[in-house]
Amino acid sequence: MPPSPRPMLSTTTSNDLITGEQFRPRKLARRLTGFLPQEIKSIDSMIPLQSRELWKKHEVKKFGDSEEFQGKFIQHVETTLARSLYNCDEFAAYQAASESVRDNLVIDWNKTQQRITARDPKRVYYLSLEFLMGRALDNALINLNTSEEGDSTSREMVKASVEQLGFRLEDILEQEPDAGLGNGGLGRLAACFVDSLATGDYPAWGYGLRYQYGIFSQKIIDGHQVETPDYWLNFRNPWEIERSEIQVAVSFYGYVERAHGGSTLAPTEWIGGEQVLAVPYDMPVPGFNTSTVNNLRLWSAKPTTEFDFSKFNSGDYSNSVADQQRAESITAVLYPNDNFHSGKVLRLKQQYFWCAASLHDIVRRFKKTLRPWSEFPDQVAIQLNDTHPTLAIIELQRILVDLEHLDWHTAWDIVTKTFSYTNHTVMQEALEKWPVGLFGHLLPRHLEIVYDINWFFLQEVEKKFPKNVDLLARVSIIEESSPERQLRMAFLAIVGSHKVNGVAELHSELIKTTIFRDFVDIYGPSKFTNVTNGITPRRWLKQANPELAGLIADTLDDKDDSYLLEMSRLTKLANYADNPEFQRRWDDVKYHNKLRLANWLRDHNGGVDIIDRESIRDTLFDVQVKRIHEYKRQQLNVFGIIHRYLSIKDMLATGAALEEVRAAFPPRVCIFGGKAAPGYYMAKLIIRLINAVAAVINDDAAIGNLLKVVFIPDYNVSRAEIIIPASDLSEHISTAGTEASGTSNMKFVMNGGLIIGTVDGANVEITREIGEDNIFLFGNLAEDVEDLRYRHRYHRQELPAPIARVLETLSSGAFSPQDLREFQPLVDSVAQHGDYYLVSDDFDSYIACQALVDRVYHGDRRAWLQKSILSVANVGFFSSDRCIEEYAEMVWNVEAVKQE
Repeated sequence: MPPSPRPMLSTTTSNDLITGEQFRPRKLARRLTGFLPQEIKSIDSMIPLQSRELWKKHEVKKFGDSEEFQGKFIQHVETTLARSLYNCDEFAAYQAASESVRDNLVIDWNKTQQRITARDPKRVYYLSLEFLMGRALDNALINLNTSEEGDSTSREMVKASVEQLGFRLEDILEQEPDAGLGNGGLGRLAACFVDSLATGDYPAWGYGLRYQYGIFSQKIIDGHQVETPDYWLNFRNPWEIERSEIQVAVSFYGYVERAHGGSTLAPTEWIGGEQVLAVPYDMPVPGFNTSTVNNLRLWSAKPTTEFDFSKFNSGDYSNSVADQQRAESITAVLYPNDNFHSGKVLRLKQQYFWCAASLHDIVRRFKKTLRPWSEFPDQVAIQLNDTHPTLAIIELQRILVDLEHLDWHTAWDIVTKTFSYTNHTVMQEALEKWPVGLFGHLLPRHLEIVYDINWFFLQEVEKKFPKNVDLLARVSIIEESSPERQLRMAFLAIVGSHKVNGVAELHSELIKTTIFRDFVDIYGPSKFTNVTNGITPRRWLKQANPELAGLIADTLDDKDDSYLLEMSRLTKLANYADNPEFQRRWDDVKYHNKLRLANWLRDHNGGVDIIDRESIRDTLFDVQVKRIHEYKRQQLNVFGIIHRYLSIKDMLATGAALEEVRAAFPPRVCIFGGKAAPGYYMAKLIIRLINAVAAVINDDAAIGNLLKVVFIPDYNVSRAEIIIPASDLSEHISTAGTEASGTSNMKFVMNGGLIIGTVDGANVEITREIGEDNIFLFGNLAEDVEDLRYRHRYHRQELPAPIARVLETLSSGAFSPQDLREFQPLVDSVAQHGDYYLVSDDFDSYIACQALVDRVYHGDRRAWLQKSILSVANVGFFSSDRCIEEYAEMVWNVEAVKQE
């Protein structure tokens, strides 16, 4: 038997008003744990008068001006960091500034939690395996409130304060590592949502995992991606509050025990064979122009017994810490490689650990209100961000049946009214599944519950559609047709939720007509809805592009940046779209952002300029930064670059003058960034190809600065904040019907960059909002994709000449002289293996669209600037504040809890 876990300590002090046990030392006659929420408002009257007066006398105050900030800064340098004026370097200054700002946030955080506890509203809990938060200090400075009245402080006040202390704020901000809590759009969406939840004063918490080493730190060595640990927690993180007094025991393996002949529907005891402890770390999430500060709770895995002293004394040193290593591996890395069995086990452990700990917290908080269980869905809304947290559905059912002894069907009614599910993919192969054998071994009681859920669900289907055996097989949560039975997590998420939403209009329609069509027939269309994604303008305009944000504020005569809360006000910019002076100022902002990126690239390239800085204003910056995946088609982009390069060389070979070539192919810098999953061979080969093409093109003196290619390693939020504002053109070129929404497209548009893209995901709605004239669309439509794939599969056709030449060049070894066949898998995927992502079908259209881009950018700059201004003027719909309002009204049924 495993050792007993350390006893759980009280969890009330960290997130709610103190009630009950904490007052025992004061010898209050009455226990307060039974107080109803409305009675908590007068709880301070139970505290002895002397205690209340002393507490008020020494009440911690927020800094409100430069002098008070500097006082806190110096205090933290000398006491928290144990340093002094003489050894306070930039990193210490960052830590002291962060501690000072966090002090303000924590004061507001405490008041926010007290306000919510006292009013006891319905709360939202957002479960996401990723929260790509980026750097916290600059974001906090933008959102920070310094006074009780809620007046926004200017970031400039803190900047001037630290300058008086001998530091540059820009240098201090650079000391902060990006939080290693996510990878792509899924995590960044979650980060934008928690920002908007706080900004909108909604009572909400985020729940995730505290990854010790992030997903990985990406190095590029000889053109190849090499994964190394992301040591973002090497130094003390001033933005997290460790709650070591809270320990939730989470079990795995073991066996199920019930009375002889007992039903799986009755309360059952699960005897776990292995236990780990979940310890929470809290991150305050401030809203903009409000005193509301919500919480992001991240769980870290700890062993029940860290050190086996007997094994150590017997000389078994490695096994003496084996329990610690096994437990901590659960939260070591985001998305452990699941190409092998042990990786699958670890990934499933990770998901259950997070869901079990989060549900414990949510249920405990509800039980304190003493409400009946029937009111649970009236008080709790849990949003599943993709399928990763779907285990929470099973866990809540287990808690209600096994621990709270509710009737099985009563419990299931509560569960289905509590959860809602956001789908992020239309691709069947991307929908999460778990082998039944693995799942049952790790979580034996949960597998029983899944079978019962599936049994009752299929009975309902059978009643509606009698004798339709094929339908039952198609919608069963347990997939029987594969060699090893699989548990379909997306199907479980649908069955266990009251609402399912897609993240763009096209995507939401596709899931209803393709992958979830049967469920629409079963439940009706009302269960399925759409909430188009959005981004927070505080991060992606005010913080990432302060010069553009300043120009907009000046133009709108908006001294307090209130347009960041009412993005519809941007439409007034359309009045200036063809104003020459405004266009000049707009172009200057873009030039300065491009120069900033060029300087950054030089500084990270050993001081060597990659981009010709003298011609930056006339060089088009073409950017594709996102997760590397075949469906996102970075290979189409790089094939287009090869085609452009070959065309330039052809002209030069005929004796054309460089200026003549420049007229046909104006200067362009093609910038890539993104990570490939460690086990994804083709994605890593695409990275290798990009770097190989860059090496050849960038070293070709004959073409000068007409074409450059850059791969920026270790793409993250802080690098996006430099890259995105510098973009003239951004590529969102996924195969039509494969991208659910995308959010990077919104970020580029919000920063004045134009899009080249397919009619896919949120590109459709972006086109509707900004106008067809202000976006460059190409390629086949989603409704044509299946027919094209069918033709490739059964009727091999000759490839068009442009793409055929590119593939022949790759096969010749022109970009891989050391290994002529290095890129043959990419060639064969198009020429021999059905071209699943339709690169050859869209290639000619893509090249023609790029030629149009050249003509507009270089031939009619005023028209380009007008398109850029109009795009920003009409981007307001894509604010994440609008998303949260839609979720609150259509999905969660929650209301804001504003300060009175």
